[in-house]
Amino acid sequence: MKKKRRYLTATMPDGYVKTIGPTTDTFTHYWRIVAVLENGKTEVFWGHTRSLGEAKKKRAPLAEAAKMRGWTSYAFEIAELVESAA
Repeated sequence: MKKKRRYLTATMPDGYVKTIGPTTDTFTHYWRIVAVLENGKTEVFWGHTRSLGEAKKKRAPLAEAAKMRGWTSYAFEIAELVESAA
């Protein structure tokens, strides 16, 4: 039986929309780190996971990453992925 290919969309609190796909994977959540560098520029890291718990685990190493990379601040956000038309 062939798995259905679908698009998954996450809408972040600031209105940013991320669409993943087409995929047959069972992703449920999208996570994003927006880091502010010492020079004022920003870096964005993101990914998707198969559970909310898996996404929350991404938060644990952030304090150490901020020290190592010299971030002055960072925001970590998680959004649920929903199936979308495109």
